[in-house]
Amino acid sequence: MDGAERLRGGPAAAVRDPRLFEEFYRRHVDAVMRFVARRVDDPHTAADLTAEIFLAVLDSAHSYRPRLGSETAWLYGIARNVVSSERRRVAREAERDLRFSGRRLLEADDIARIEDRLDAESPGRRALAALAGLPEGEQAVMELIAVDQLTVTEAAAVLGIRQVTARVRLHRARKALREEADVKAPESPAGAGTPDPSLLHVARGGARA
Repeated sequence: MDGAERLRGGPAAAVRDPRLFEEFYRRHVDAVMRFVARRVDDPHTAADLTAEIFLAVLDSAHSYRPRLGSETAWLYGIARNVVSSERRRVAREAERDLRFSGRRLLEADDIARIEDRLDAESPGRRALAALAGLPEGEQAVMELIAVDQLTVTEAAAVLGIRQVTARVRLHRARKALREEADVKAPESPAGAGTPDPSLLHVARGGARA
């Protein structure tokens, strides 16, 4: 049985074999880095969080269920928890400088590569900022579907809710964003006549099942 066939066992198979885990990492690291880059704007933080996410895979591999979504969607669930934990940690710290103690050093090429990724994902960060006014549940569904491009099924699995609940929250979120965009349009500078494109980006479009 070759590596590709063995990987049909998913993350659980990968964590038992260093070679398969390396293949798993290479296959998913770009998607994970993009997820993180949509939520942070510092290259060191992005690198650290990406590493933490793949470390968390070692403990969570048994929880992957293919019927609930792709490996990427499952990784986004882990990534969401890691990023949330980091935000709580930072909020608790009295001195921001503590974030840099013990941090692994990055090579100049690594920093440049991550900064390029951060620049590329800046529209995603603006789209996430546009969701800040939504209720927490609706915001979470909208993030995963409209920004991270998961299906409704995958988003529901990540959040631990029913698909019908995810669809209701998605509908409410899009309605609220469209209404907000309509309200903001007249407030645009004279002659602009268009609402915030970030709001329009996340408010429009259909959702995949």
